Parts: sequence; structure tokens; C-alpha cells
Amino acid sequence: MRKKTKINNRAGLEQVVDFLFEAGMLAKTPRSGFHFLGSGDQSIAEHISRVMYVGFSLCQISGKPVDVGKVLQMCVFHDFAEARTSDLNYVHQKYVYADEEKAVKDLVKNVPFGKAIWQILDEYRARNSYESLLAKDADQLEWILSLKEEWDIGNNRAKTWIPSAVKRLKTPEAKSLAKLAIKTSSDNWWFANKNDAWWVSRDSKTKKKRF
Repeated sequence: MRKKTKINNRAGLEQVVDFLFEAGMLAKTPRSGFHFLGSGDQSIAEHISRVMYVGFSLCQISGKPVDVGKVLQMCVFHDFAEARTSDLNYVHQKYVYADEEKAVKDLVKNVPFGKAIWQILDEYRARNSYESLLAKDADQLEWILSLKEEWDIGNNRAKTWIPSAVKRLKTPEAKSLAKLAIKTSSDNWWFANKNDAWWVSRDSKTKKKRF
């Protein structure tokens, strides 16, 4: 467990407040890959949110002993630099370089627990631990899920983007989930039984009759 940073002065608390405002920028920063896909939209914050759920799920189905907390921390911060650099998709990255390392350095030097953030991201980027591989796969798997959602509503371009994303996966846990996700309708979680009379009558013994 990493040592916590005790903050008991106004200057330190002000830095924390600045950090939290910066985190808010992630909700205002769009994922630019959807612009090229032609449909869908997502903010960096929305992406990170589901990456965390994916990361947690990968930890739960993993056959290896993994530090769930560490994976979740990597998921939280893996794209945090984009609050400063914005999101550069694969097309942008062919021509434009985002100095994410400088962005992270500027971030961590201005927040009391900057060292903890740096350590999290350093391990994530090194890809030497199984936790870092799971976190990176969570990032890619979230993109695959997003593409499948767009494919399901008629964007055939999304279908052609999925194979290259699947090839980036490193862990068997993520590969297994991706394989199944591609075959599963994105509305299956609530509309699996399409022949259920509920969808016609909305009649249920546990609910009062509707007018």
C-alpha cells in the first residue's frame, strides 16, 4: 500500500482544489475517434468511468492474484493527461505529438500527492506488471464495447474497426470478454427475452395496473 500524503496547510488544500477542477475538464473533453467513426460521442470522463468497471471485471475473472486497487487507480489516471493535451486519436497521432509526459510532470508537481500519481502512471506505462496489462486491456476493451454499440445501431464502419482493437489485447481475460462482446447485442442486458409479454402489456403481478 502506498503511503498517504498528509495535507494540513491551506496551500496544499488549494492545490487539491485545482486538481479537482482539472479533473472536471475530462468531462468537457471529447474522445476524437468518434469524429472519424461518423457516429457516437463520448467524453474522456465517460470513457474512464467504464474503463474502471471493465478493469474491475477483469480482476474478478482473472486466474491470477492481482491488486484490484492498483488496477482501478491505473484506470482512473490512464487518460488524465488529456485534460491538458486533449484526445489525439490514431489518425491525429500520425502527424501530431502530444507531450503527455510533460503534462503529467506539470500535474504532479502542483499537487501534494503528485508522487503517488506519478508512480501509478509510471507502472501503467511500463507494462511490466500484470495489473498494468489488465488496465491497458480495460482501456482497449472499453473502446471495443463502444464500437459494438455503434455497430448495433447501423454503423458498419464500426464493425471494420473492431479487429485491430482486438489485436491490441494482451491478457486472456480481456480476449475472452472481447470475443463474447462482439457476439452479444449491446441491448441484451435488458432486452434478451424479446418475447416476454411485458414488452406488450407491461403487466406484472408486482406492479400496480397502469392506465
